[in-house]
Amino acid sequence: MASEGAGKVESHQDGCCRVASRADTQTRAWVNEAVRKVEADSNRSADTHLHVFPLPASWGIELYLKDESVHPTGSLKHRLARSLFLYALCNGWLVEGTTVIEASSGSTAVSEAYFARLVGLPFVAVMPAGTSQEKVELIEFYGGRCHLVEDGSAIYEEARRLAAETGGHYMDQFTYAERAIDWRGNNNIAESVFEQLALERHPIPRWVVVGAGTGGTSATIGRFIRYRRYDTQLCVVDPEDSAFFEGWVREDGSHTAETGSRIEGIGRPRVEPSFVPSIVDAMIRVPDAASIAAARWCSAITGRLVGGSTGTALWGALRLVADMHASGEQGSVVTLLCDGGERYAHTYYDDSWLAAQGIDTAPYLATLEKFGDSGEWSEPAPV
Repeated sequence: MASEGAGKVESHQDGCCRVASRADTQTRAWVNEAVRKVEADSNRSADTHLHVFPLPASWGIELYLKDESVHPTGSLKHRLARSLFLYALCNGWLVEGTTVIEASSGSTAVSEAYFARLVGLPFVAVMPAGTSQEKVELIEFYGGRCHLVEDGSAIYEEARRLAAETGGHYMDQFTYAERAIDWRGNNNIAESVFEQLALERHPIPRWVVVGAGTGGTSATIGRFIRYRRYDTQLCVVDPEDSAFFEGWVREDGSHTAETGSRIEGIGRPRVEPSFVPSIVDAMIRVPDAASIAAARWCSAITGRLVGGSTGTALWGALRLVADMHASGEQGSVVTLLCDGGERYAHTYYDDSWLAAQGIDTAPYLATLEKFGDSGEWSEPAPV
């Protein structure tokens, strides 16, 4: 942890007691002002919208998308970055001049670059070389520097190395996400969702569906559900080549994936420390082609361009809606619109990129179109 600028320790003997202090009013004043700036950013931001996804009224099922793309930095990770900065500031890990280092697949780094600029700290994002160019440009727009590595699983150690080399602070979203956010409330995403559902036909959702990513969002929502004693169940979706699904099924927190995920933001090479498996009621593994098909289909249906992780979550949510419809169950399902599709113009929305990756979305689009017409769900056969 960074301690530079925190003040020199002074020690003296006072009778039988030895007294030590690190009084530095200048450092405390800087931290106070930094906290004020971060809190002011939150105060300026209205809550994100909860959109109704169009389903036939006769089904008696409502599907909602919590639109996190409208945050100042365009994604769900804005909430996490704000919490991580407050956590680090209030723990004394960030002081004036501290270089902030983060390991990220892009969106968290975009948001952290924004907050680093807000409080006047240098920022370095350690990311896989395959991170979308749009995200790299956003990080640089906010004054951050991108440090790209070929092996996506090496970003953690590289971030630690850079922090040690620069005397900076490694934010480590994958460890601190589940503890930096107040899961009991304080305007977290779970509290916001349930308050926005209060006047709906089914105010207590049957399911909330989220991707894992760091594990912070699923931990916050799962804990909040239990704290408020709701009957809602939590489903976590995981793309192919990500470690969370197998780790959860095997009850193995050390499980790792052999290859990197193509769904940025949620596909992870290891079960991250912030993932809390005991609060997850169900998991669904989603093929990458299904994630991208669902993202494109959602964009066409709603008129809102969405990213790949939103497609993953929507695919899982629609499967659950189909199960409810088939059994005659009514109720509501909530999932997240994590970020906008503009960040993926050269990947998920580029047919030549899909062809180069060997991704065929056609069978999954057929599933979605059939579901939209009849409510029936027919999973494509594995390739």
